[in-house]
Amino acid sequence: QVQLAETGGGLVQAGGSLRLSCAASGRTFSSYAMGWFRQAPGKEREFVFGISRSGSDTNYASSVEGRFAISRDNAKNTVYLQMNSLKPEDTAVYYCAASSTVGVHTMPTKTYEYSNWGQGTQVTVSS
Repeated sequence: QVQLAETGGGLVQAGGSLRLSCAASGRTFSSYAMGWFRQAPGKEREFVFGISRSGSDTNYASSVEGRFAISRDNAKNTVYLQMNSLKPEDTAVYYCAASSTVGVHTMPTKTYEYSNWGQGTQVTVSS
């Protein structure tokens, strides 16, 4: 099992940037595909960005195309979400999640495909 902890959330004006980090415990971080999800009040948790075990493949929601980017550093057991050109509709609690998929290039997009979750970090974008 891997334990996850997100940091980097906060309050930012529209058009600003934030970088979220997700630190993982354990020695098997590189065996997990990683994902970022978000949940706004009254809405379901939604997929934002995913990255494969090696970091060679990524996928993302259309709503963040061209504005967000994901990366991971397996040596540091950390995955990042760089968020630029933030909009008020990006306001949500952001969660990182780990999926012990068997495919090297697999990047799950459904919440049930992820077995481990962080506690979340609040991102608020003011207009």
